Amino acid sequence: MKNPSSSNLRPGEIRWPKRVATTAEAVRFLNAVGFCLLFPLENLPLPSLYFACARREPTGWDRYCLLIWKWKDELGRRRLAFYSKYFKGRGTFISLRLLPHFLALESSAYGPHDYDRAYAAGRISADACTLWQALAEHGPLATLELRHACKFDTTAGNRRFKKAALQLSRLLLVFHSGAEQETDSWASNRFELTARAFPAAIAAARKIFAPEARRVLVAKYLEWHPNAGPRTLVRLFHL
Repeated sequence: MKNPSSSNLRPGEIRWPKRVATTAEAVRFLNAVGFCLLFPLENLPLPSLYFACARREPTGWDRYCLLIWKWKDELGRRRLAFYSKYFKGRGTFISLRLLPHFLALESSAYGPHDYDRAYAAGRISADACTLWQALAEHGPLATLELRHACKFDTTAGNRRFKKAALQLSRLLLVFHSGAEQETDSWASNRFELTARAFPAAIAAARKIFAPEARRVLVAKYLEWHPNAGPRTLVRLFHL
C-alpha cells in the first residue's frame, strides 16, 4: 500500500486517512501497519501511534500522549495487541497476526517455564532468569511486586531489575499487560509472560523458520514504505 505524501513526513511515519481517535480505530491502525512505535523516535523509521493520533510530531506531554498512554494499557490488558520494548528498547506495538513472525525472528518461542533452558543457552542473564522464574511461579506482577519477588528492592536492585526487564522485553519474552496503581505516582507496568498469554502465537512461531519470518516482516514494511533502502531493512530486521 502506498504511503501518500510521505515526503512531508518524518521517515517511517504513515499518513493514515483519518485521525485515530478511539480504541477500535487504534486496533485497526495497528493491524494495518503490522507494527509501530508508541512515540516517534529519531533515526528509527517506523510509524508511531502518536502521529496517527495527533497527525503531528509531539511538542510536549499533551492530550494525545494521555490518550495513547491509556490505549497502551488497555490494548495489552484486553490482548488486542502486543506491546513491549522491542525496537531499540522503546515502546513497540506488534499486531497479533505478526507476533509469531517476530517471535520466530528472535528465536523466542519458549514455554512459560523454559527460563533455565534459555539461561543455559546464553540467551538471558541470571537476573533476567530470576524475573522470568518469578513470573512463571506467581503469574502477572506489577513492577514493585515483581521487584519484591526477585529481591530487587534496593536502589542497586532496581537498576538490575530494569536491565533484566529490558532484556526480556527486547526478546519479546514478556509484555505489558496493563497497569496497576501501586503508589500515588504513575501507575506501574504489569508484566506477563508472552508464552502464557499468547500460547497460540508461540505454537505458530515454532513452525516458522527465521528467514521466512524475516521475509514476511520485510514485505509488510515495504507495503507501506516501498522506497526503503537496504540499510533501513538491515537495521530493522537483522538482514
